[in-house]
Amino acid sequence: MDMRSREQYLESVRQEYRQASRKEKTRLLNEARRRTRLNRKVLIGKLAHPAAVKENNSRRRRGASYGPEVVTAMVKVWEIFDFPCGQRLVAVLGREVERLRKMGELRCSDAVAKKLRRISPKTVDRLLAREKQVRQLRRNRTPRMHPLLYQRVPVKVAADWDTRQVGNLQVDFVEHCGRSNGGQYLHTLSTVDIASSWWEGEVIASRGQQAVREAMEAIRQRAPFRIREIHPDNDSGLVNELLWKYCKDARIQMSRSRPYKKNDNAWIEQRNWTHVRKVVGYQRFDTTGEMQVLRELYRHLRLYKNFFQPAMKLQSKERVGGKIHRKYDQARTPYQRLLESGQLKASAERELRQTYEKLNVAQLRRQIEQLRNQLLALAEQKTSSVPSPRRGKLELSFGGADRRREWYRKRAAGQ
Repeated sequence: MDMRSREQYLESVRQEYRQASRKEKTRLLNEARRRTRLNRKVLIGKLAHPAAVKENNSRRRRGASYGPEVVTAMVKVWEIFDFPCGQRLVAVLGREVERLRKMGELRCSDAVAKKLRRISPKTVDRLLAREKQVRQLRRNRTPRMHPLLYQRVPVKVAADWDTRQVGNLQVDFVEHCGRSNGGQYLHTLSTVDIASSWWEGEVIASRGQQAVREAMEAIRQRAPFRIREIHPDNDSGLVNELLWKYCKDARIQMSRSRPYKKNDNAWIEQRNWTHVRKVVGYQRFDTTGEMQVLRELYRHLRLYKNFFQPAMKLQSKERVGGKIHRKYDQARTPYQRLLESGQLKASAERELRQTYEKLNVAQLRRQIEQLRNQLLALAEQKTSSVPSPRRGKLELSFGGADRRREWYRKRAAGQ
């Protein structure tokens, strides 16, 4: 028995209980206790006294200040001024309502015009919400981000970096979606150290927070230096609570670039082209086999790029007339820059030298080419295995034409 049914039952028994004898009251109490499962003393209190009358404390709702006639007139002005937002429309209403009435473009009473002049921006947006939905007006683009988290992550521009300190990484995603970004596909988490140009890449199956955290941990374990700070763009796949907590636990600082300013991530944007796109191209990779080959390819590519590919760093630039003169330092590999920095531990330097002595650059190049061809072959095999609907239709029509020609040949030969 729910509360409402219980109260209805007690209300029907109350009058009988108050007029009953002692023996009848005992019988009614036993019956009520069996039905409602309430304590006997509680039942005595409920049945011996009338039900308390609840006072109606609900506040009387205020009538609508702005009726349909106000909304109709406001929509008319809203259309004339090209659908502005509430704050802009209020500025227009206070200045243009009377002029529109004098010109005959707006027909409304003096009371409606007075309400239009005093209406607030919040009320305008609320009254026009239904009209915006009906007209299906395009909303302004709002990035999918957690505002409180983005307020905690500081913004850094290219000029704020100390290009001599090792351990500051720029991080970015490279999507392997091909011509369509529908469905699930592989991503490359690409990182580069600003001071030494040391590059690391890790392939992940999705942009989930756990996958990004595991990829960052793998890069952290492979890096020969301590990661001091990571700097992604404003991608919500990188600026998330899990990665923020991971950086806090690992004592890694985190910053981000300005929205829609790719120059803030110039170092990693350049490596996305030279280290990823030029190697694996723009094919769509979305299978487990492709993920394994791509992961093995990055294991060899990091050695080839970091130990044997020299890179130049910009020292200064000067504009002379309409031309910019740039000065670069001597080209050195990321491996050489790390050793020259003097910021590595002795054990890390020793391990780097031992790794360099074991590597055969020619064999490394052949392995990269083999893995690259294997990866592209998997992508081509996957696309060629799906027949084209148009091609199948043409083959069927050509087959019909061949059969008709054979029929006419046999008919002419009298067969």
